[in-house]
Amino acid sequence: MALSLADAESVMREAREHAATLGIRVSIAVVDAGANLLALQRMDGAAPITPQVAEGKAVGAALFYRDGGSLLTMANDRPAFFNAVSGMGRSRIVPGLGSVLITKDSVVLGAVGVSGGKPEQDLECAEAGVSSLK
Repeated sequence: MALSLADAESVMREAREHAATLGIRVSIAVVDAGANLLALQRMDGAAPITPQVAEGKAVGAALFYRDGGSLLTMANDRPAFFNAVSGMGRSRIVPGLGSVLITKDSVVLGAVGVSGGKPEQDLECAEAGVSSLK
């Protein structure tokens, strides 16, 4: 079971549409279970740093099998460990709201990361994107 490019595009479309309804401009990254980038998109007007942050959020979720909020808790509770491993992946890991695992039948297929709004808005957009696959 793998996450397809069509799945990634569906996640990005729904996340982007939700961002538009919130009146924000974001970047959206979708990675597979191995934290390999499948798709990355920056909405017109989104800040230039948001693609890297979105990818870092998605990568962290996929590598640790945790959403961004759980990663932030880990980073705060175990900063030495988190700092040691956060640079080991292909991309830096960014903890915080805005990343959600993509699962099917309790199997992790990948993750989505969103950056550009307030943390709660990023999370809403990520959840909207993942809901397109249900």
